[in-house]
Amino acid sequence: MDWVISDELSLTVGTVVGWVSAGAMIIGGVLPYIPQYRQIRKTKDAEGFSLLVCLALLVANTLRIMFWFGKHFEYPLLIQSLIMNVTMFLMIHLCVRVRNRNQLLQARQRIFTDFDAKFFWNWSDFQSYIDCMLVFTIVASLLMYLFIDYIVFVEIVGFLAVFTEAMLGTPQLVKNHRNKSTEGMSLSMVVMWTCGDIFKTMYFLLREAPVQFWVCGSIQVVVDLLILLQVFIYRGNTEPQRGGGPHRGGLSGYHLDARRGLPPQGEGERRGGNPEREKRG
Repeated sequence: MDWVISDELSLTVGTVVGWVSAGAMIIGGVLPYIPQYRQIRKTKDAEGFSLLVCLALLVANTLRIMFWFGKHFEYPLLIQSLIMNVTMFLMIHLCVRVRNRNQLLQARQRIFTDFDAKFFWNWSDFQSYIDCMLVFTIVASLLMYLFIDYIVFVEIVGFLAVFTEAMLGTPQLVKNHRNKSTEGMSLSMVVMWTCGDIFKTMYFLLREAPVQFWVCGSIQVVVDLLILLQVFIYRGNTEPQRGGGPHRGGLSGYHLDARRGLPPQGEGERRGGNPEREKRG
């Protein structure tokens, strides 16, 4: 009798843990963008947030959805991609609206159907971003429909989906290396990245997700750990960065510093003068 109760209890606990983990996977990816959305809405300034972040995540999650049709994986990961795409469109809508309101002079309207490469993903209206992703989704869907029986093609789509997302942390890594400093970078933000990516990778492994998921998740963890290593290596260098704070795929320093109540990166340098020019003088 005791072992029956024990088995039922373990089954119940295991079920609860499974549901909690799945829920964390579904909403965990969008949580960091909630304070960003609120900050942009509050300050009416979207200059600190790069829409390239949205582009990368929209492409990555759209490809992941296409990959699901070629090789089914569990539903929480599919739902996560759908919710992330909705979140990115909400971010784009807010940024475009704020940017248009802040224009002092009425600039020429740039839309997707202009087909001007110089203004790609820098259009004046929200509809252009929807049109672009609609075209991308149609093309990706057509290719998946035509080549769904080719395992190599399906696996490549899956790899591109998660690899695109895995590379979002590399701009910060490169920036730290070039500046030989992590001054101004939010350490707590990087720690949150690392913890989230470790949890995500462990989830992929335990739930036996396709190999692309945990391989690229591991890449994200490695990038996060390298950034933390840079914090230790460059700890003695307190010179301010030329760029901004931490970002994944183009999130500049103004946005993150605004969240901490600090002035935009570069403003302090303008107030205090340029050290290099003072040395020359």
